[in-house]
Amino acid sequence: MREVSRCRRGAALAALVIGILLADAVHGATDPANNEMWRGAAVPIPASAEIHALHVQGNVYMLVGAGGNITVQTGSDGVLLVDTGLAAASEKVLAAVRQLSDRPIRYIINTHVHPDHTGGNETIAKAGVTIAGGNVVGDIGASAGNQAAIIAFQTVLDRMSEPASGGAAFPQGDWPTETYTTPERKLFFNGEGIVLQHIPAAHTDGDTIVFFRRSDVISAGDIFVTNRYPTVDLARGGNIQGVIAGLNRIIHIAVPADEQEGGTMIVPGHGRLCDVADVVFYQEMVTIIRDRVKNLIDKGMTLDEVQAARPTRDYDPRYGSDRGFWTTAKFVAAVYQSLKH
Repeated sequence: MREVSRCRRGAALAALVIGILLADAVHGATDPANNEMWRGAAVPIPASAEIHALHVQGNVYMLVGAGGNITVQTGSDGVLLVDTGLAAASEKVLAAVRQLSDRPIRYIINTHVHPDHTGGNETIAKAGVTIAGGNVVGDIGASAGNQAAIIAFQTVLDRMSEPASGGAAFPQGDWPTETYTTPERKLFFNGEGIVLQHIPAAHTDGDTIVFFRRSDVISAGDIFVTNRYPTVDLARGGNIQGVIAGLNRIIHIAVPADEQEGGTMIVPGHGRLCDVADVVFYQEMVTIIRDRVKNLIDKGMTLDEVQAARPTRDYDPRYGSDRGFWTTAKFVAAVYQSLKH
């Protein structure tokens, strides 16, 4: 309970607990061992699943229960979403957004390619309107003229438009309509500067963290989660070193307040709302495990020998799992392969 006590507002504790329970329930239902979530296949969610909204700070909100967490920014210019959750949750997500604002949805930013964060792209984008229109429609396609713009790093589009290993390509309606290839992409929307920062070779090779400067909120995507070890999609360019670099970037941007109670708030890809102290704890955990595995590799150990040494043993009660989509063994294997190759 020590980590929960770090959360900024005691009044929001009940909402956070509900969000964690719902996220864990959906995560368990949508992370089968055959890796369907990473292959882009249709993934169901429980019919009873609900979307809950939590005000973070400023004009930024967090939606939980749709698969991956969704960040929503509202204002006079319209609505901006970071990620869209699973396809099956799209209508519930739209209903939750409409409870926050009746303004048009203008932008969707994808933190990475996985369908628990991009599955709702098509439905939610079609419910919106591009803020550009006019000549820009001719550049990005007529089909994009009557929908919200979908922004992501270039490799997200590359991955979506090519058949995934063992699975089908993503539906074209889910593809980004705008991409960037530079380290940063900047927007100004609803009176607020928004900075998109690409983190190379982290959770995937297309990760973006999103910083809302005036609201002082960071949307981290799956570089930072609170309910498991970090997932490293090696097949899509992920690497444990990049995950640590991404966590370091979040810590660098964030500013703590009141002896690290509050300040910059971080919306993780999965799990509860956090401040920078939570990210520091997580970064230290990942770095320690990385260093332990590297030490075992330097001693000439094979993967099986590293697994038997249990380099995660003291963190397993909190983050470990021997079932579901992302087990402790898979995490250790991903760390090993990241360092070995």
